[in-house]
Amino acid sequence: MPEDAEVVETAAEAAENVIFSRCDNSAVTDFDVTVTFEDGILEVDVYLNVDDPTVDEGRVADDAALAARSAVDDLFDD
Repeated sequence: MPEDAEVVETAAEAAENVIFSRCDNSAVTDFDVTVTFEDGILEVDVYLNVDDPTVDEGRVADDAALAARSAVDDLFDD
């Protein structure tokens, strides 16, 4: 069973990887990935502000949150 800190770190890293794989680093003006894991419940919130009109910030943020959850699922499957 992974430690809570490992769960949080895994989720945050996965979310950031999605953000920076889809957005040019210089275009990301602000982002926040908030992950909590308490009593077996994972909560992931992603905020993203990108100075690029071709980027759908909402879609990238949603995909980042989904990737975070998936990474944690994989962590527990191992």
